[in-house]
Amino acid sequence: MPSTDVHTHLAPILERPVDGVDQRDGRLVIDGHLLGAPGLYDASRLAKHLAGNGIERAWVSAPPPLYRQGLDRHQTRAWVRALDDGLRARLEHEPMLDRLTYLPLDRPDIALELVEDVRDCLGWTGSAGGGSPALDDPALEPLWSAIAAQRKPLLLHPGESPDTRLQRHYLSNLLGNPVETGLAAAQLVFGVLTRHPELRIVVVHCGGIVPALVGRWSRGVATNRPGIAPGTPDPAATVRLLWSDCLGHGPGVVDLARATFGDEHLLLGSDYPFPMGLDDPYQAIAHLPAELRHRIATNADALTRV
Repeated sequence: MPSTDVHTHLAPILERPVDGVDQRDGRLVIDGHLLGAPGLYDASRLAKHLAGNGIERAWVSAPPPLYRQGLDRHQTRAWVRALDDGLRARLEHEPMLDRLTYLPLDRPDIALELVEDVRDCLGWTGSAGGGSPALDDPALEPLWSAIAAQRKPLLLHPGESPDTRLQRHYLSNLLGNPVETGLAAAQLVFGVLTRHPELRIVVVHCGGIVPALVGRWSRGVATNRPGIAPGTPDPAATVRLLWSDCLGHGPGVVDLARATFGDEHLLLGSDYPFPMGLDDPYQAIAHLPAELRHRIATNADALTRV
């Protein structure tokens, strides 16, 4: 079982023009904004970085600035196809890097097309929150059924929070990202996962706010709070169907994630190459026993077994 970093990002090699996307000095300009992190454009650099940390494989997904939620249907279809082709091209010569195909959850019909058409990816990635609909929206039911049938993992990464109060102090990332993950997880726990328990869904950043709030969710169910469907299972049990990386920026947060998701559902994740990540994802679990560190590093193998 290989050690695996499930949370890394690279940009695509765009081989054809796409509306709203330009290139400047080898980097992408997305809707007028430069995607500047140099590590996003060098797959061999990521492979060497992983090897230096003793990690044998990585899941690679497009970073959130490339989600481009809110495009019309024609633009979305053209963009996500170019994005997937470009990420495939980026990883072509690095066999230790596995591609996650981006699914535009804001366009469920196009996301379903991708799941049905793209067969060579390890799994999928999509936006938690941001411009996505509620994940328990009926429009997404065919997509959940299709993903569950393929038994491939889906990694949910937070999209840009729509809350304008978070624009100062970098709060869109420091607070918005964990909240968007928590919102998506709650929608899954209170609906989707009870209908599709076979889904293999990974959340990042140690589950965001989920470990701190799942006890509150359970209390809401136990006291029959309005709006919660009768017969809803205990969220503390349902949440253990999710998987999470250990990128929590503190041993206490990782320990709380262990109690929330279970040791067998924790994964390595670095958020390479962004500053809010870790140079070495093993740093997040350095306080744990060696046997458990090894288990977490290799848990991803179970997610990719059909």
